[in-house]
Order: sequence, then structure tokens, then C-alpha cells
Amino acid sequence: MSDLQELRLSFEFFPPKTDKGREKLKDVSSQLNNLEPDFFSVTYGAGGSTRDNTFNTVTTMKENGLSVAPHLSFGGDNEETMLALLKQYQQHGIDRIVALRGDKPSGIGGASQMTHADQLVTFIRENCGDHFHLEVACYPEIHPEANTYDDDIRYLKNKFDAGANSGITQYFYNPDAYFYFMEQCDKIGIEQAIYPGIMPITNFKNLARFSDSCGAEIPRWARKRLESFGDDIESITAFGLDLVTELCETLLENNAPGLHFYSMNQAEPVTKIVKNLGLHNRK
Repeated sequence: MSDLQELRLSFEFFPPKTDKGREKLKDVSSQLNNLEPDFFSVTYGAGGSTRDNTFNTVTTMKENGLSVAPHLSFGGDNEETMLALLKQYQQHGIDRIVALRGDKPSGIGGASQMTHADQLVTFIRENCGDHFHLEVACYPEIHPEANTYDDDIRYLKNKFDAGANSGITQYFYNPDAYFYFMEQCDKIGIEQAIYPGIMPITNFKNLARFSDSCGAEIPRWARKRLESFGDDIESITAFGLDLVTELCETLLENNAPGLHFYSMNQAEPVTKIVKNLGLHNRK
């Protein structure tokens, strides 16, 4: 069983696009900050399409006293643009980044354009030294574009060899996928901590659609159970709360180093799970 006081807890947001969304996120981040997370992360749209929103969200949260990590990918940006953004983050006291491959916007290509996460990690290390703690993405059920399981594990090792400090996984609902993944990482020599990504279940239709596109499996028995509730949001939420709480308990009982919650800019589902686990009293 992981020592509760040593567990890392983090929450992910997406940058809001409207004033109403910004006000909501201010309230949600305040509520979730009461759970004493180690940091919040803020996502970055395909091709850097939310770059300004991400930057503004991150810097506002930092000014409000929160520990925050922007997601970052090259997308369609050149090295000069990326370096300027990194320097701005440094100036604002940001010391953690989630470095991702990201998706290029349509029409962007060319051999000179860096797109892979290990290239981004190398670029950050070469230009910013050890200023940033670098997180990278991991896929216990393997990236949907990977050629083979072993290829994906080797690519992850490349990211760590380039200088990444730790990893955050895509969400999953089968703990055995994470445990097997960690065994394979250990065999190839990956020693850095890899934190499970956790997605609360509140809107099953949206979750099922997104899971099908990103390769995150919803176990058949759970999918059938959730489908049986139809549009009964209360039953979906209650079942999802029990399912995800049990998943987290299993992970922590088997020494997962912490949890990273995909909050979807909502406070209540994450708060209930964290309190079910007793993690709100870990410090």
C-alpha cells in the first residue's frame, strides 16, 4: 500500500473559452485546491490551437497562488515561437511542463518540423536546462497509432532518456493494464515514476465516444452496465463513482505513486473520489 503522505495528487483542466467558463474554472480550481494537490495541469489544443488560452489560464492560476503546469507541444509552431513561450513561462515562475507530441493542424507538415515528444523534451533541456520538471504521456493500453506494444514502450523510454522526469498515463478502467504496463517499463529499464490518469464517469455517451477514438478501453461488463442506465444521470454517476473509487483503491494498494485526475473542469466528481480514498487528509 502506498504511503498516503508520499502520494502525488494532481488535477487537469482544459482552458475555458468564455468569461462564464473562466469564472467557473476559478471556482472549481479553488474548491479542488482545498484537497491540497501537488499541481494542476492545463491542456493545449491540437496544433497549439489553445496556446493563448492555455497561457492565460496558467498564468492567472499562478498569480492566484496555485501550482500549475501547462501542456505543451510543437504543433505548427517553429522553434523560435516555442522558445519564446518557454521563456515567458520561466518569467512567470512556472517550473513544470507536460511535454506532448500533440496533433499537428491540418496542412502542417515537412521533415524539418519537430513533432515527437522526445524531440520536445530534448529541445526544452537544451534551451532551459533543468528549470522545468517535465512530465510525458504514457499509454497502458498502448497508443492507438503504435505499430506494436514493444515499439510504444521503447518510444516512451526515448522520452525519459531525453530528460523527462515522470509520466502521466491515459485514463483506463482495467488496473491489470497498468500493472502489466509497469512490468514492461521496468524490464526495459524505465525507472521514473508513472502516475495513473483517472477519468471520473459522469456522461457515459461522451466518455464512450472519446474512449473509442483514443484507444482507452471501457471493460465490456462496465459498458453494458452503463448502457443499461440510459439517460439516468444519477445512476450513471453513482455507478461511476463506485467503479472509479475501486479502481483507485486497487492502484494505491499495489503501490501506484499517486493519481492524476482528468477533472473536465468539474469539482464534485473528483472531490467525492478523493474523499472516498481519504486522500484529502494525506498531508
